[in-house]
Amino acid sequence: MKIKIICVGKIKEKYLEDGIRDFSNQLKKHYDLEMIELPDEKTPQGASLVMENKIKEAEGKRILSKMSQEEYIFALCIDGKQMSTETLSKKLHRLEREGTEIITFLIGGSLGLSDEVVSKAKEKISFSAMTFPHQLMRLILMEQLAAAFSL
Repeated sequence: MKIKIICVGKIKEKYLEDGIRDFSNQLKKHYDLEMIELPDEKTPQGASLVMENKIKEAEGKRILSKMSQEEYIFALCIDGKQMSTETLSKKLHRLEREGTEIITFLIGGSLGLSDEVVSKAKEKISFSAMTFPHQLMRLILMEQLAAAFSL
């Protein structure tokens, strides 16, 4: 089974890169892991809602170009369903048993994911009601995947 993570924006902090690499190495022992990092759009200070939506749409087109219909897609959204690590583990193992070949996780840029991208996901999940920087969210996701697959 392949785990694919599509994310917007570059990791700039070394400590985040190190953590992501450590958890990636754990996952790669058991699964094919692909991390796709897409460029983000610059958001001008005081951008209007219309401008923000255009930015999300531009980033969304890049995300959509990296997805296929065969994938089981989780969109990380603040309004998604929250679940425990154990629940996530059971869900991922069930998908694996059912023969799912690719499980994809989507992390948007600083403005989130476009509506079109979210509509393609099978599930919307949230790790917290709190808002995290998308770079940190990548580390949190990697840690949770490593934990979930080890259960």
